[in-house]
Amino acid sequence: MLGQAFGLYSHMRNNRIRSGFLIAGLFALVYLTVWGLLLVAYGYGGVPRGRSAFGEAGRQFWAWLPFTTLAAGAWVFIGFRINVGLISAMAGAQGLSREDNPKLYRMLENLCISRGLTVPKLAIIESEALNAFASGVNDKQFTVTVTSGLLAQLNDAEVEAVLAHELTHIRNGDVRLMIIAVVIAGIVSLVGEIVFRGLARSRLRVSSDDTKKGNAIAILIGFAVIALSWFLAVLIRLSLSRSREYLADAGAVELTKNPDAMISALLKIAGRADIEGVPSGVMDMCFENDPDDFADLFSTHPSVTKRVQALVETAGGRMPAMPPHPPRIAERQDLPTMVEESVAHIDPAARGPWAQPPGGGSASP
Repeated sequence: MLGQAFGLYSHMRNNRIRSGFLIAGLFALVYLTVWGLLLVAYGYGGVPRGRSAFGEAGRQFWAWLPFTTLAAGAWVFIGFRINVGLISAMAGAQGLSREDNPKLYRMLENLCISRGLTVPKLAIIESEALNAFASGVNDKQFTVTVTSGLLAQLNDAEVEAVLAHELTHIRNGDVRLMIIAVVIAGIVSLVGEIVFRGLARSRLRVSSDDTKKGNAIAILIGFAVIALSWFLAVLIRLSLSRSREYLADAGAVELTKNPDAMISALLKIAGRADIEGVPSGVMDMCFENDPDDFADLFSTHPSVTKRVQALVETAGGRMPAMPPHPPRIAERQDLPTMVEESVAHIDPAARGPWAQPPGGGSASP
């Protein structure tokens, strides 16, 4: 059983363990999907009389097992090698050179130098949305991607807080874990989508050949197995602990020593994070993935209100006198009030190391 992550190092340790379980889970789901496909194939095409679709599917499964394992291993290898390019292509991101934005590069370099981290690459998405994410599985690949809307709407301190958040995800191993989860969900979801789209376009009939015997039950069980694999693949992605976002926020404060900037960035980004046309798997990797109503139950991110409350309670952050919001955030003008109400009961003495500003004054706004 995985231990609860009480701090940065236990979280990093748990991420390494989870990574191993997720890779093992990928192979298990691939095997389950192949078995389901074989059941459908033999149930639909029929088997010689005197044999069963289940028996034939089982024999074929064991015959294919080495090739299935090799294919799954190749998928992991390819996913690890091309994940940054693939994610960038899906998100419409373009590389950002030092000459394109020297100030952003200096900001990122200063944060990395303060913790002895390798400086990741930078990329940008031309979008009005306010968001960012990190990708890659090693120092040569790590890339921090930001939207043009984020750079336009946030001030330097807030942008620095967002960069520090993404660097903490890299440092903690969260990015590698998410890449593995996306690889798992990607291959199984692709197979599931192909199967069920094919089902929707075709009229399956059990074989009526006198020399063969079809099996409708095998077809139904095969589809159920594929659907289960599909569901579990998505569940694996969604089961990643939301605590990684709280720890990344805390790590950003540790890097910048500015919890107020992180709070202000969160409040500005809330309601403006959705990047149009970007797949859900990539949005799960982003700084913020706006939960909506029922979808909040399956969100990979805690709400902005909870993240701000955690920063006030543990890092001594203070609610700002809110600046004018970006245009569309007006739809969620109740957010500052909700956050203020949720943190009003907190005793300033119980807050984090930045709770008391210089001079001994109160940390309350």
